[in-house]
This record gives sequence, structure tokens and C-alpha cells, in this order.
Amino acid sequence: MMDAEAMQEAVLEACAEVEDPELQLGLVDLGLIYEIRAEEKEGGIHVEIDMTLTSPGCPVGPELMASIHRAALATEGVDTVHVNLVWTPRWDPRVHASEDAQMDMGIF
Repeated sequence: MMDAEAMQEAVLEACAEVEDPELQLGLVDLGLIYEIRAEEKEGGIHVEIDMTLTSPGCPVGPELMASIHRAALATEGVDTVHVNLVWTPRWDPRVHASEDAQMDMGIF
């Protein structure tokens, strides 16, 4: 059994595969995944994910949330997942995106 930190890292790695279809960059690289919490509950390992979207009107928001849910749930040892859509702090690619993602988006 993995400790909470290792489980969070494994879930983050699984979520890194999910891409924004418009930007064609991973949600993790974009900095849209704010926090992952893993805890042992009676039914097994439960994971809570706080994520945001590039904009409140993002037309693929539900699809992205579902993809993150599926990726986390497919992580070995994870039994249940809940994805929370949060708007604070407001997503800013200059603050949240990785350097590689910033370069791909033309932000220097």
C-alpha cells in the first residue's frame, strides 16, 4: 500500500495524460490541477482533486473533469475519486503553467 504522498504523485502522473483538446497541452502542464488529496477510508483509497478550467465558459469543462476522474480512478490502488471544480485562485498561465507549456503558448 502506497503512502498518501506516493498515491498523490501516482494520480498526478495519471492525470498528466489528459490534454486540453483546444490547446493540445496536458492539464497538469497547464497548471489546471490545483491539489490532489488521497486518504484511506473504510472502502479503500479515496482521492479528491481540485481543478480549474482555462475560463468559466470552457465548452469542454465537463469532458475534462470526466477525463481527470477516469485517469485518477484508473490509478492502481484508487477506489473512489471526486473532482471539485474550483475558481480560486483564478487560473493564470503565467503563474500556473509549466515553463514548457508557457513556451508552447507563446508566453515568455
